[in-house]
Amino acid sequence: MKKEDCFYLGKIVKKYSFKGEVLAKLDTDEPELYENLDAIFVSLRGNLVPFFIESSQLHKSELLRIKFEDVETEADADSILKSELYLPLEFLPKLEGNKFYFHEIIGFKVIDEHFGEVGTIKGVNDSTAQALFEIDRDGVEILIPMNDEFIDKVDKPNKTIFVKTPEGLIDLYLEDE
Repeated sequence: MKKEDCFYLGKIVKKYSFKGEVLAKLDTDEPELYENLDAIFVSLRGNLVPFFIESSQLHKSELLRIKFEDVETEADADSILKSELYLPLEFLPKLEGNKFYFHEIIGFKVIDEHFGEVGTIKGVNDSTAQALFEIDRDGVEILIPMNDEFIDKVDKPNKTIFVKTPEGLIDLYLEDE
């Protein structure tokens, strides 16, 4: 299983018991969707290794307490501490309407109500306070905040996102040309 075929689910943050149980912090608004998994991929030394889950339950609402098969001791648990957890993309719940996962909109066209066709999404920058569409327009990068007020419609079948940005925002990136 390759990382690009998976999504980041969370990270093992601490040991829970001397029997090898661990607590994982999940990167999701709906941790209950992942309470009854059979297996999960653990990133170890750059490889995704499948681990089978003996039991798991939510702990203090956002942490998942996991008992893996073959992780029996504190030393075993130490060896996977701080490891990232991944699941295959097909485990992602389907999103309806204008909701989308960042990975699924790469390559979508962006059309602005005032400006017209802006370009193609080549990535999402979510390292800032507000996530940004990274759009390529003939080699020029245009950043548009992923703000609900700006996103008019997400047309998944036609791989197009319609936006309504403040007038002049897109032109700021094109003034030097």
